[in-house]
Amino acid sequence: MDIKGFTFSAVEAAVKKPGRLDLALIYSEVPAQVAAVFTTNAVKAAPVLLDEERVKRGTSRGLVVNSGNANACTGARGMSDAKETTALVAAGLGIGPEELLVSSTGVIGVPLPMERIRSAIPALVGTLGKSTLADVASAIMTTDTFPKLQSRAGVAGGVPYTVAGVAKGAGMIMPNMATMLAFIVTDAAVEPALLQQLFRDAVDCSFNSITVDGDTSTNDTALLLANGAAGNPVITAGSGDAAAFAAILNEVLLELAKQIVRDGEGATKFVAITVRGAASDADAKKAAMAVANSSLVKTAFFGQDANWGRIFAAVGYSGAKVEQLKAELFFDDVQMVRNGLFTGGDAEARGTEVLRKKDFTVTVDLHLGDGISTVYTSDLSYDYVKINADYRT
Repeated sequence: MDIKGFTFSAVEAAVKKPGRLDLALIYSEVPAQVAAVFTTNAVKAAPVLLDEERVKRGTSRGLVVNSGNANACTGARGMSDAKETTALVAAGLGIGPEELLVSSTGVIGVPLPMERIRSAIPALVGTLGKSTLADVASAIMTTDTFPKLQSRAGVAGGVPYTVAGVAKGAGMIMPNMATMLAFIVTDAAVEPALLQQLFRDAVDCSFNSITVDGDTSTNDTALLLANGAAGNPVITAGSGDAAAFAAILNEVLLELAKQIVRDGEGATKFVAITVRGAASDADAKKAAMAVANSSLVKTAFFGQDANWGRIFAAVGYSGAKVEQLKAELFFDDVQMVRNGLFTGGDAEARGTEVLRKKDFTVTVDLHLGDGISTVYTSDLSYDYVKINADYRT
């Protein structure tokens, strides 16, 4: 994976416990255009509040991130610790602290162990360039069971470029940009306003279209850094290069988002929920997200119970326009409901067979318009409860 102008570092700081990488640095050799989307939770972690201010500069040299501690609900000390972390790293790099962003993930309400972080920063800066983006993906994991990494190559003006990203998240996932972090880097040169718009659009179709448990974190952060080191002509709005870049960016973000769902805490199923024929795309999204978040639906998926009535109920309370006797429902290609009524026959048995698969699709057709949306979810298992019952220990 060749991403020009970016270097990486990942070290062990024992933020929560020893024995793993948990402090990472993404650094751009030149100022990079920055696009960002943050949590909509009214309770925001100190790193989110600090980054919301710093991204207003429009450029950044990189990001320092820790796992094991969210630095959320930590008051004035939390903000001071976030600023000190960036100041120490920036000093080692010879740049201004305002040029660095910061992110944290882990337990809420516990101050950062700054003495351990301070001790690890010299190694973090000193080994810059000796780690890979995959190492960063490992360092930001909490309850994740595998690192999440994705990249794509593109060409603009005849010049090749790369878009690559990492993400973390397995629980507390329903971004309303969940606990979710995503950091995307590209060596493409992209017009700043276009970069932000394309990033927001890509987030809406990816990280804002997944749910594991319906919880939106205090720390959700998605960042995109574009440093132009590939040397391509600047990608501008309305061009063919812009459309191609958008497609590649969407692919990277969607694959990372799907990896988060596949790694959902205790998950045994990966389910795509598509609502089509809605009065609008917004209505389709409401209905699909209601189904994807329903605990009754998700437990039925885990139990491999073809309980289509729970899905219809969720669509009905979603706030989307619904005419019951027009609606249809499918598990993969098995039609369970036609004109609002159970199709009968062997549909129950065939539908149950679909639900026994690890991956499947639920499709609801409302037959009211052209609105369509797909969201991705997991089931709700015994292990989800076990993981979250003792998360802090």
